[in-house]
Amino acid sequence: MAQAQSEIRYLTPMSVDVKKKKYCRFKRFGINFVDYKDPEFLKKFLNEQGKILPRRITGTSLKFQRRVAQAVKRARHLAILPYVTDLMK
Repeated sequence: MAQAQSEIRYLTPMSVDVKKKKYCRFKRFGINFVDYKDPEFLKKFLNEQGKILPRRITGTSLKFQRRVAQAVKRARHLAILPYVTDLMK
């Protein structure tokens, strides 16, 4: 009886929070130019409502975050990307 009480079982294994290191995908893959005419690439930096995600979430560097923001704004102006939407992804 004593052995059954000390044995603890979980339905799912205990999760150990392992944080993945954020990185700038532009520096890692050697991307020098952010193309505003490529909406599929720019959607990676937008949330479901079409807002630009901040650096602390995406992990991009300051230099490329500015370029991404400018490219998204240009794509919105040319109607390649919407300004506001529901469930973009």
